[in-house]
Amino acid sequence: MRHESRRMKRMARSHKRKKTSGMNLTSLMDVFTILVFFLLTNTSSNEALEPPKVITLPDSVVETKPRETVTLMVTADEILVESNSVVATSAVLESEEIVIEAIKQAMVAELGKAIGVAQALPQDGGNENEGEQGPEPPEVNILADRGIPFSLLKKVMSSCTEAGYTKVSLAVIQKASQG
Repeated sequence: MRHESRRMKRMARSHKRKKTSGMNLTSLMDVFTILVFFLLTNTSSNEALEPPKVITLPDSVVETKPRETVTLMVTADEILVESNSVVATSAVLESEEIVIEAIKQAMVAELGKAIGVAQALPQDGGNENEGEQGPEPPEVNILADRGIPFSLLKKVMSSCTEAGYTKVSLAVIQKASQG
């Protein structure tokens, strides 16, 4: 029996030394830190258009946010397509033509980007006959100062539709809906 008691004592001592030390939280905290950093950097992605300081957008209670498309800005001094100056605003206002050729040519040059963005968008509706449904039409977002006369916007929108853009959106500042 003496032999068994030594063995039992050794096992008891060995068992006491192997206490579970608890869970190591360092690795878990590293993973959560990376996850929080990832979420913070990706939530500020390009959800809405940021207008430049020279443009004051009108207010609206629109519910949907604009998609990333070709951007046309109308300032008090000039008209820009994708941040490239195209024509002076005063020249467009003085022109008698409804379609401004300089804007039309700049929009035609950006048509490849607009079609690429439209094709990247998920198709809504879920039709089984997707082959019959054509690609999304090209779209343009117009950022115009609220003080711009409508006659100028009409010429800009006409030039965009002549260039092949069938969806024209005017950017606004979203405010709380009243209801």
